[in-house]
Amino acid sequence: MNNWKKVLQCLWYHRNYIIIVVTPIAFLPLPLISPTSEARCGYAIILMALYWCTECMPLAVTALLPVVLFPMMGIMKGGDVDIEYLKDSNMLFVGGLLVAIAVEHWNLHKRIALRVLLLVGVRPALLMIGFMIVSSFLSMWISNTATTAMMLPIAHAVLQQLKSTETKVDGFLEENPSHNLCFLLCWDPDEHEQTDFEESRRKAIEVKYDLLTKGMSLSVCYSASIGGTATLTGTTPNLILKGQMDRLFPENPDVINFATWFGFAFPNMLLMLVLTWFWLQLMFLGFNLKKAFGCGEKNDRDREAYAVMKEEYRKLGSMRFAEVAVLTIFVLLVLLWFTREPGFIPGWATVLFNKEAAFVTDGTVAILMSMLFFVIPSQLPFGNYGYTDEGKKIKAPPALLTWQVVHERMPWNIVLLLGGGFALAAGSEASHLSEWLGESLSPLQKIPPFAISLVLSLLIATFTECSSNTATTTLFLPILASMAQNIKIHPLYVMLPCTIASSLAFMLPVATPPNAIAFSYGNLKVIDMVKAGFMLNIIGILCINLGINTWGKAMFDLGTFPDWANTTTVKP
Repeated sequence: MNNWKKVLQCLWYHRNYIIIVVTPIAFLPLPLISPTSEARCGYAIILMALYWCTECMPLAVTALLPVVLFPMMGIMKGGDVDIEYLKDSNMLFVGGLLVAIAVEHWNLHKRIALRVLLLVGVRPALLMIGFMIVSSFLSMWISNTATTAMMLPIAHAVLQQLKSTETKVDGFLEENPSHNLCFLLCWDPDEHEQTDFEESRRKAIEVKYDLLTKGMSLSVCYSASIGGTATLTGTTPNLILKGQMDRLFPENPDVINFATWFGFAFPNMLLMLVLTWFWLQLMFLGFNLKKAFGCGEKNDRDREAYAVMKEEYRKLGSMRFAEVAVLTIFVLLVLLWFTREPGFIPGWATVLFNKEAAFVTDGTVAILMSMLFFVIPSQLPFGNYGYTDEGKKIKAPPALLTWQVVHERMPWNIVLLLGGGFALAAGSEASHLSEWLGESLSPLQKIPPFAISLVLSLLIATFTECSSNTATTTLFLPILASMAQNIKIHPLYVMLPCTIASSLAFMLPVATPPNAIAFSYGNLKVIDMVKAGFMLNIIGILCINLGINTWGKAMFDLGTFPDWANTTTVKP
């Protein structure tokens, strides 16, 4: 028995190497028995899917497999595959991340967070709303992982102050006159009885703040994931959809850009955020809104917790020149994104350059504005700048960003992941695999489009719990595009809700990094996350499908099959 146990342990410890070697051999009969280009491409996609799901190799390394497999299998030329790895979506991603890095580097995100929280207040329900608003807003522009990692320590510091204040007997009795009366009536000279009363009160406070900590931790990580869906650069799947639309449907009139995505996804994000707050409030704080929001003047407990946040904000000092410069560039970038091609009127790109909007893309704007971080100095160009760590005098101020800072913080692996997805889509088209898959799914034409969208969203939301949202969208979007072509429905009718659904990873700690951070901070059990996340998955899927069948249908004209989607070939 011990020998078998050791063997199984050994196999488990070396599982990654076993998967890497066994998987290609196990599926090798597919291209051998059916030596068609569709089968060869299917073999490559199966390998990538299993490697991505099991993470036996780094995701970015798996994304490079098309560079090797497609040319060797005669699916695409090597040069054609390589071109897929640096598209406009990659440039948009890099530009957006440079802005996020600058915001984080100068602590601008923390200043914004604390300022909003000071405005909201520290009552339990208001505090949860405040943290959710800040987390979702920041996650629209910087990564949800960075947002969660920054917000949770602030939340826990405030909760700790609330708890330590409430455990003081005098403060507790002063804030709760009914308890004070009970204390006087129930008091007994016997020391043991008084001790029991104090012990039971302490336990009640422990239980209360244990629930509050769990609820606050989940509210931060969930709202960070939800907030990322609101902007095109908020999370990687959104950019994958943009890239796949441009790759698979080159004639589309820039149907997905920053403005159109925001117009659809931002109201959907607000709806999900409100319902998420209601659900977490019900689970962890109860639904006594009068008690949760509080009435009348602030008590000592609230004032001391408020002081904690005010002290944190004071430590930041007044806004420096660098923070003002970063904020200005950030605001200008967002304005340029919104007005480049808003859709209902000609955008500035069309008016200024007398060209169609495709000449100047969101990626063009992102790179232009992010380059300013390397041009504008971090201090006004006069005065003394201090000394370096080596004791040398600094004669000129450094720029807002240096390449060393970017090199340390830029997740270059995502660029390869995006490229791998585009290469996979190109291989599916070149081998006619996507066409074959679309024809296989043609019986779905008999099902109403809203039902197809609902079922597929549920499938993607389930799949993304055990796989990265990037891998999930990369694998499924080309298949969904082919299916939409064959059953003659608007591609966005299925691709858009499934893309947002891939960010609904709420049930498991391993589903997404924000969940893992919250799990480590909030004394959570897996069952706590499962119970809260299951209902939020349902809420998210229903919200997305409500949006796609109402304002989304009007925005993108989803009731008709567009001419630009009626093609089975992809231009190089």
